[in-house]
Amino acid sequence: MKNLLIAMTMILGIIVFSQKSVNAQCDHKGKSCCGKSGTTSTQSTSTSATGAVKDSLKVLGKCGSCKTRIEKAANSVKGVKSATWSSTTDMLVYSYDGTVAKADVSNAVIKVGHDTELGKASDNVYNKLPACCKYR
Repeated sequence: MKNLLIAMTMILGIIVFSQKSVNAQCDHKGKSCCGKSGTTSTQSTSTSATGAVKDSLKVLGKCGSCKTRIEKAANSVKGVKSATWSSTTDMLVYSYDGTVAKADVSNAVIKVGHDTELGKASDNVYNKLPACCKYR
C-alpha cells in the first residue's frame, strides 16, 4: 500500500510538473518537453532561465552509498551539469546542457549496478554492490 501511495504521488507530481513545463518557454530543439517534437520520454523535460534542461529518471537503490554512486554515474555523462537522487522517491533529477539523451544517463547508472526505468543492470555488476545497496 505504501509503494502504491508513493507511486501515485509521483505520477501526480509528474502530471503537475508536465503541465508547468508545457506552459513554460520551450525551444523544441529535440526535446520532448511539450510533445511537439524530439525523442520520446516517460516524463517531461523543462528548460530553466539559464538554458539548462531538467529531466528525471527512475533509478532503484536503497541508501546513501547508492545515492553517491548513482549521482556520480549521472554526473560522469558529458553535458550533465548536476544530478540528485532521492531514496524516498527513487527518482534521479538531473540538469544538462540540452545535448544529453536520457538513455545515456540511464546507461551510465546501469553500468554501476542500478536498474532504471529504461534498463536493468547485469547480475554480475549488481552482485558486486555492497549488501546495504541490494534492492532486488
